[in-house]
Amino acid sequence: MAERSVRWGILATGGIASAFAADLVDLPDAEIVAVASRRQDSAEAFAERFGVRRAYGDWESLAADADVDVVYVATPHAAHRAAAGLCLTAGRNVLCEKAFTLNSAEALELVALAKEHDRFLMEAMWMYCSPLIRRLTALVSDGAIGEVRTIQADFGLEGPFPPAHRLRDPAQGGGALLDLGVYPVSFAHLLLGEPDGVTARSVLSEEGVDLQTAALLSWDSGALATLHCSIVGGTGVTASVTGSRGRIDLPSGFFNPDRFVLHRDGRDPEEFTADPADGPRTSLRHEAREVMRALRAGEKESPLVPLAGTLAVMRTMDSVRESVGVRYPGEGA
Repeated sequence: MAERSVRWGILATGGIASAFAADLVDLPDAEIVAVASRRQDSAEAFAERFGVRRAYGDWESLAADADVDVVYVATPHAAHRAAAGLCLTAGRNVLCEKAFTLNSAEALELVALAKEHDRFLMEAMWMYCSPLIRRLTALVSDGAIGEVRTIQADFGLEGPFPPAHRLRDPAQGGGALLDLGVYPVSFAHLLLGEPDGVTARSVLSEEGVDLQTAALLSWDSGALATLHCSIVGGTGVTASVTGSRGRIDLPSGFFNPDRFVLHRDGRDPEEFTADPADGPRTSLRHEAREVMRALRAGEKESPLVPLAGTLAVMRTMDSVRESVGVRYPGEGA
């Protein structure tokens, strides 16, 4: 693999799969060799659009394709456990979209399968792979703002989304938290780790999914994070990290920013901007590059998106849903 392109399979053909494929096409050391959908015509249309050689109308054929080095799972998150599990069991490495699964129990099952079959597994949390976010975390780790005291982050879409939309469908893991709230929660985890306390409040839909959720995470250090997500109101999608000696503000699109501003006590504000050579801010290429780097190095997980961190995020979101009373089909009472 070190001397050739990494061969990708794409499982699902929706919007995020198309965005990822478009970025892979631009990477000289990546090749999309197969795509799968539950419908043959959808797979063939995707294959024609991106110049993919093989199009499968079922997931099993992709999972069994020995020419595929790694599968990108881009289904709705309610299907992640089944799709990623199928691929891992068949011996494929996997990059799985977020939210990683519906709950931490399913996430644990995938991690166990990856270890059982000695395969690479990573959550597609592109925020963690962003060069500018990595710069931010380095500044925080180096004490640029002192000890972290508070984190604020939000992600809301204006909507409205009709009841038939996947964001309103419990069977597809609908609601604001898993689709949007995973970003604020993951941002807080990135800087402070797993919280010691979780409380939350939600407004629920008639279907039983969260239309908007506010969560308060707390750490024994005294740090707090106030997080919000919504599918009924467009928010600024901003974030801020305040420490004992300063603050970092991220503008709209905080999870993949093109800039952020560092405020340090007694100094002028400093603006950090993305390197144009890193590509558009919406690019998914950084997570693809990290997967390919790890595969070539023989690693089974990424240090940028470690599985322990993914499991911790899923536990926090489980706690949020338990607080607000959101359960998905099959999870029990």
